[in-house]
Amino acid sequence: MTTVGTGKYTYQLVEHWAHLPAGETFGNVSAVATDSQDRVYVFQRKDPPIMVFEPDGTYRSCWGIGAFANPHGIYIENDIVYLTDREDSVRLTYTLDGKPLQVLGHRGEHSDTGCERPGTLVPRSAGPFNHPTEMVPSPSGDLYVTDGYRNARVHRFHANGQLVSSWGDPGKTEPNHFHLPHSLVIDKEGILYVCDRENSRIQVFDAEGKFLTMWTDLRRPLDISMDKDGILVISEGGVDGLSPRVSLMDR
Repeated sequence: MTTVGTGKYTYQLVEHWAHLPAGETFGNVSAVATDSQDRVYVFQRKDPPIMVFEPDGTYRSCWGIGAFANPHGIYIENDIVYLTDREDSVRLTYTLDGKPLQVLGHRGEHSDTGCERPGTLVPRSAGPFNHPTEMVPSPSGDLYVTDGYRNARVHRFHANGQLVSSWGDPGKTEPNHFHLPHSLVIDKEGILYVCDRENSRIQVFDAEGKFLTMWTDLRRPLDISMDKDGILVISEGGVDGLSPRVSLMDR
């Protein structure tokens, strides 16, 4: 069995962990998240888009059939599920059993950034949304959204869906420049950690969007989450011949 990591952070690969129903296979799995009972929610690009498993891999349920054009980000906080539909440019919240609660944006309506090819450096930034990537809540209850495939912004909303502010411009070097903000997480102090994917860095902001610092020793960071001890878990896609990896970092 493959073992990776060292010391406290040593892990063993468990292949075929999920016990799928007979005849089922996973599609392109975009992201995963866990609820307060450590059940695992798999967000995949086929129907059913959400599959739920017990911690030991036992299949529990599925939901969301026909509800998503292109699944992307998933995040669970206080047993509310925060989801992103990239192609339809909407952010959605659900209960754990698949009851819809809120939609931000209008399906199929994209803000004007002048971008023709998702993932390229956009000509200009714009408001919500144009192929967004992830939404997470903050301790204050505000919602923050990375809007990355055809935009270069982070948006902040009140819990009721009212837009508060947006920041970010297309670019490769300066603070507040983004080339595909792909994921984010917020710590208990309200500090945001944003994966600036194609710039191979994480940018750190306060709750108002003020730039604090950046981490540049990364390989196309794809997704970021935080464990119960406040350790950041970052999946990296690899770049310039370097392999993909998962990194654990303190704040």
